[in-house]
Amino acid sequence: MYALLATAPIITVFIFLVVLRWPAKYAMPVALAVTSILALTVWGTTGTVVAASIIQGVYVAISLLWIVFGAILLLNTLQNSGAVSTIRRGFMDITDDRRIQVIIIAWMFGAFIEGAAGFGTPAAIAAPLLVAIGFPAMAAVTMALIIQSTPVSFGAVGTPILVGVNSGLDTEAVREAVAAAGMEWSEYLYQIGVNVAVFHGLIGIFIPLFLVMLLTKFFGKNKTIKEGLEAAPFAIFAGLALTVPYMAVAYLLGPEFPSLLGGLIGLGIVVIAAKNKFLTPKTSWDFAPKNEWDKKWFGTIEIDAGAERPGMTLTKAWIPYVLVGAFLVISRTVQPITEAFTSVNWVISDILGTGISQGWQPVYSPGGIFVMVIFLTFFIQGMKWKEMSAAISTSAKTVLAASAALGFALPMVRVFINSGMGSDLQSMPLELAAGTAALAGGAWPFFASIIGALGAFIAGSNTVSNMMFSLFQFGVATEIGVPQSIIVAVQAVGGAAGNMITVHNVVAASATVGLMDREGEIIRKTLIPLAYYLFMAGVLTIVAIAMGFGVNLPM
Repeated sequence: MYALLATAPIITVFIFLVVLRWPAKYAMPVALAVTSILALTVWGTTGTVVAASIIQGVYVAISLLWIVFGAILLLNTLQNSGAVSTIRRGFMDITDDRRIQVIIIAWMFGAFIEGAAGFGTPAAIAAPLLVAIGFPAMAAVTMALIIQSTPVSFGAVGTPILVGVNSGLDTEAVREAVAAAGMEWSEYLYQIGVNVAVFHGLIGIFIPLFLVMLLTKFFGKNKTIKEGLEAAPFAIFAGLALTVPYMAVAYLLGPEFPSLLGGLIGLGIVVIAAKNKFLTPKTSWDFAPKNEWDKKWFGTIEIDAGAERPGMTLTKAWIPYVLVGAFLVISRTVQPITEAFTSVNWVISDILGTGISQGWQPVYSPGGIFVMVIFLTFFIQGMKWKEMSAAISTSAKTVLAASAALGFALPMVRVFINSGMGSDLQSMPLELAAGTAALAGGAWPFFASIIGALGAFIAGSNTVSNMMFSLFQFGVATEIGVPQSIIVAVQAVGGAAGNMITVHNVVAASATVGLMDREGEIIRKTLIPLAYYLFMAGVLTIVAIAMGFGVNLPM
């Protein structure tokens, strides 16, 4: 019964946002109300904890809006400096086929950025960049969200594994079981990470194909997947170009760098292949003329590439994106710089005396990196203050428009997660997971990834999903006698895939291109690749267990 009741907030979001197509700014307040009433009445959570959770959620929303503001400001800066027109020409020199462009920008460049930063940053960068080179805003956001899957488990230099799974499993009982099996704790995490990479690597081969098929189906003039399938050889080649080095790096180096190095290596391979027309379709594909686009595809941010400016070389135009990637990597891998950036930590502690706390590191955040790069861009690209002030003004207005949806979505998430504080019940997510596991019984391995995806949908983070559910997944695996390392790995895989439909990821990515009030339509589109991802994860889990893979710890 409690598991059924715990679905109420999720069902509320789905009905109002996806079925009834309400904008998130209207749907999420309803979801917050439902979640709060449920917490207060059924779970017995105190009003103080609910209020503190709402405050915590608002603070998290502010930190997310900081990232969105940085991403939008970077785009507007490059538009006003004239760099966008040069970048557009550069892509046209590689290929004028939109199917190949989306693979290069969303899949390859996005994977690299995910590996460096995580936290939804790839969508915040890729979506505006796609719009800048001529994609409809809705197409850009949809494509950018679909790739928030394969690279995510190793995003932010392995955080979902090294922090999420690590802290989720870090109990005395699990540590003793690992030690009894003759393994070091780090070795066990490594094994889980390799399992995650293999699952993702096999499933991810076909994600670029989903990109091009959905692009031509939903946004093509002829509305057919056939035109997407014409690019299948190149799309599958691009899938392998990322996932092969991705799996190799996970095996050789561990969970920190699979997405980062896999994306970087794959980007080089795919760009060279595209320039040399290796496996590319014989005929190029483009959108219909802009005056024939559906009005729903447009965002409020108008990006006019215009004519190229004298002196704006391709190198100078791309420098800001190069700097973003470099600063993200350095800030997360060079210890003295990491310590300096994370030392600026604005924490609100013990909110309303509940013990709930929340921190925000504005310099270490991708938002802080964006702002640093924008400051340098002003000088590198020889901008005028009038151009920069216009970019700041436009960006601030766009972020303000997105604040209402995020301002309710994040508090709902925190009330949902904190509902077990001071209650005789487990939190709503854990009650939901326990009920689902009881219902699935011995078939649980096939369904385990769904809990990971639900966790990410709720919390907006693979890391948080792994923190919430890794121990639960470990316990269910122990009860049904299957290798825990496989089930925990598929939890991380599902948690990564769930990022495709996470409400605040959708809202944040949409905000970067000024696409408001279309969140439900975008989620309906991204549910298609999500269903593929979770189905394949279930199949591969069954196969892995049948073939004897994974570590089964005696408990």
